[in-house]
Amino acid sequence: MAVKTVLESVRDALHAEMARDARVFIMGEDVGPRGNVFLITKGFLDEFGPQRVIDTPLAEASIVGIAIGAAMAGMRPVAEIQFADFIYPAYNQIVGEAAKIRYRSAGGFSCPLVIRTPYGGGVRGALSHSVSVEALFYHVPGLKMCVPSTPADAYGLLVSAIRDDDPVLFLEHKRTYRLIKGEVPDGDFTVPIGKADVARPGKDVTVVSYGLMRHYAVEAAEKLAPEGIDAEVIDLRTIRPLDRATILTSVAKTHRLLVVHEDQKFGGVGAEVAAVVAEEAFFDLDAPIRRVCGPDVPAMGYAKEYEEAFMPSPERIAAAIRELAHE
Repeated sequence: MAVKTVLESVRDALHAEMARDARVFIMGEDVGPRGNVFLITKGFLDEFGPQRVIDTPLAEASIVGIAIGAAMAGMRPVAEIQFADFIYPAYNQIVGEAAKIRYRSAGGFSCPLVIRTPYGGGVRGALSHSVSVEALFYHVPGLKMCVPSTPADAYGLLVSAIRDDDPVLFLEHKRTYRLIKGEVPDGDFTVPIGKADVARPGKDVTVVSYGLMRHYAVEAAEKLAPEGIDAEVIDLRTIRPLDRATILTSVAKTHRLLVVHEDQKFGGVGAEVAAVVAEEAFFDLDAPIRRVCGPDVPAMGYAKEYEEAFMPSPERIAAAIRELAHE
């Protein structure tokens, strides 16, 4: 075991898979000599060469489109979108092409492609560097979506994603990169795609979250423990496919559900989680399902006050858990 940051784990997973499998290569803006804007790929160009560490123009549609072709030809590309806010030009390539390749070819072709991108606020990134994009892709069959929150999960899920035969959108919350540290097992290991983690066991309220909000939810739960409120926090880790069984098992125990995510509330991941519980565990509920999410405004502002007003906080989450526990 070694203590690492999320950033170090992402870097280590990329390096390990490139060293293990010559089909793996990375491409994106500034991934070469600069080593990525967060220095995740620093030194990769010298070690693996320009054919496997490819600096691209500022052209996200081309980045993903070329990666799709390489994946269909037998390679295992990792395409980096420098910030999630820049992913929109590649929407058709991801949704209209990558996600449909297996289906439209009746299983004749697969698309072993990983699209990595940092997302989320809390770093004063303003309108063009703070967005959460998961809801835009959540409706798309054929596309898997991973959102790790811990160093161990960042490593294990990224390795699983690179080895997967279908396209995976891999979202990394940029605030967790250097903020979150944790133990990471030595050697080769994977975390299964589609399996949630019970980050904190509890018996009174189920809190479902992912990404940075997993840590805020655990912090809120710990603050409430002295009050006699025992919240269970579930980290989805993979938002598609969704681990329905872990959610439903928890709600059957606690009889209450709070969903927390940074993305805007309307039409978000939380709405799907709430619908699943309402359809399959309605009679287990002793209170209405609640959500703590970002507000329905176009973007997160730059000013500290605007950013704080947008992002769920441990205090807001704790208040929602407390209210729900007493309903």
